[in-house]
Amino acid sequence: MDKKQPVVAFLGPRASYTHQAAQSVFPPESHTLTPLMSIADCFAAVQNDKASYSVVPFENSSNGAVVFTLDLLADIQGLCGDVVVTGEIYLPVHHCLVGRVSGGEGGGTQAQSVSGSHDATGLLEKEPTESQQPHVRPTHDLSHIKKLYSHPQAWGQCKRFLSTHLKGIEQIDASSTSRAAELVAEDTTGTTAAISSKLAAEMSSLSVLADSIEDFEGNSTRFFILQRRDAVSPPPRQRSTPQTSQSDPQTQPPPEEASPAPAYKSLLSFTVSHTIPGALQRSLGAFNNHGINLTSINTRPSGEAAWHYIFLVEFEGRKGEGKVDEALKELEGAARGWRWLGSWEAWRGGREGWDSVFEQ
Repeated sequence: MDKKQPVVAFLGPRASYTHQAAQSVFPPESHTLTPLMSIADCFAAVQNDKASYSVVPFENSSNGAVVFTLDLLADIQGLCGDVVVTGEIYLPVHHCLVGRVSGGEGGGTQAQSVSGSHDATGLLEKEPTESQQPHVRPTHDLSHIKKLYSHPQAWGQCKRFLSTHLKGIEQIDASSTSRAAELVAEDTTGTTAAISSKLAAEMSSLSVLADSIEDFEGNSTRFFILQRRDAVSPPPRQRSTPQTSQSDPQTQPPPEEASPAPAYKSLLSFTVSHTIPGALQRSLGAFNNHGINLTSINTRPSGEAAWHYIFLVEFEGRKGEGKVDEALKELEGAARGWRWLGSWEAWRGGREGWDSVFEQ
C-alpha cells in the first residue's frame, strides 16, 4: 500500500452518495479513492489491509439504519473482526428521478398532476391527502417508465413521490444509486428510470425527470469511516486558526474564546442470556448508572438461535473517560459478551477536525 497515497474505499460506482461523502473528508489529490461494488467489499478491503479507510452508509434520517452495514458490524460470521469505526460524515441527500425524456412528450402531461392519477393497472387512484402529497412534481412526462432502479434505502426515502406518480411500477434493487443510473444508461429501450443523484445523472448522460423527490427536505445520511483495529489514526482534532503576520497588528484576528473540547461517540455490540430475566435491562442499565447518554440502539439476529439478537449500542464518550470505563466494567458482568467497535470525534462538518486523518 502506498503510504503517500492512502487508499480510501467507498461504496461505488463514482458519483454515489458515499463517493460524495468520502470526497468531503479525504481530498482526492492526497488520497486514492477506490469505488467498490458492495458494502461487504468495503469492510473486506479494510479487514484485508487493501485500504487504509473505507466509507460506508450507516443510517438515513428518514429511513433508518442500513441493514447491510449493521450485519457487517455485528459480524456473526467472523469475517470483519479487525474493523472498527473511527469517524462519521453527515451528507444532505437530494434524490432525483433520472432517465430518458419520452420522445413523444408534449405540453401538460398526466404525470404533472398530483390528484386523480392512475396507477399501473389504469385504475383511477383516490386523491392523496395533503400529508401524503410529495412536495415536488415531475418536470417531464413519466408515462413511458416501466421499471425503476435504485438502492433499497432510496425507496423508503421517496415513498410519497413514488406512490403518487409511479404507483405500481416495478422497483428493482441496485447496489447503489449511482449503479442504478448506470443501469438506466445501459438500457436502450428508454423505458427505465432510477432514483439517483444529479451528479450521477450527469455522469451517465441522463436527464433529470424530477428533482428533490425525497419525502423530507432535511433528508440526510450518516456515513461511517472504517479502519483496521491495529491501524487507527490518532483522534481527529480541530484545525487551528490560520496565523497572520506578526508585523502588522491590523491583520491580527480578534481574540476568540477557547474552542470547546471535542465530543466523542463510541459503538459496541453485546449479547445477553435470553433465559435470565432482566439481562437486557441490566446491560443497558450499566450506561444509565454512570450517566452515559445512549444515542442509538440497533439489533440484528445473532445466528445462534431463532429470536436471539446482537445489540449494537452507540453512546456519548470513549474509553479512557472514567464513567465510560466504569460502565464497561459493569457491562462485563451483565452481558454474556461484548465487543468494542470503535470511537470517533463527533462530526462537525467539512474537513475541519480531520487533520490527523489527512496526515496518514
